[in-house]
Amino acid sequence: MAKVGIVLGSNSDREVMSSCMQTLQQLGIEYDITVASAHRTPERVAEYASSAAERGITVIIAAAGWAAALPGALAAHTNLPVIGVPISSSPIGGLDALYSMVQMPPGVPVATVGIDTAKNAAILAAQILALSDSELAQRLEAYRAQMRQLVEEKAAQIEQNKDCRSHS
Repeated sequence: MAKVGIVLGSNSDREVMSSCMQTLQQLGIEYDITVASAHRTPERVAEYASSAAERGITVIIAAAGWAAALPGALAAHTNLPVIGVPISSSPIGGLDALYSMVQMPPGVPVATVGIDTAKNAAILAAQILALSDSELAQRLEAYRAQMRQLVEEKAAQIEQNKDCRSHS
């Protein structure tokens, strides 16, 4: 089974990334997790990315705040898809991280989800992996059907309890 590699820029990013890990587990996707810093441990970042494919990793998810060079540094050392999760840890609420991930130079893309939206990174990774895994594609469709059902249930609850005033 394909694996997702999760790289945290700091151990403090783990709380935000918990929804990513939970979603991957729910979808039956194996992952590993580590901490590496593009600025403080650049050799570790380069080694992780350059050896990821031979370790069975197919997609890398990288979470970082502040200058958030981590996803781009990983992408520079691998041809695997890299998904960036900007973390809102900086004084400007993660905008710096978001910009540094989405403004990559031509030829070194980083797919980027919204600030602190780690669950979306897991779903995007699942969509990429499902292109070559029909069982995962079925699990992903069931997951999305479950999300639709929850929305329908909430809508029904609201509609049953709404004020019955006439609107003209």
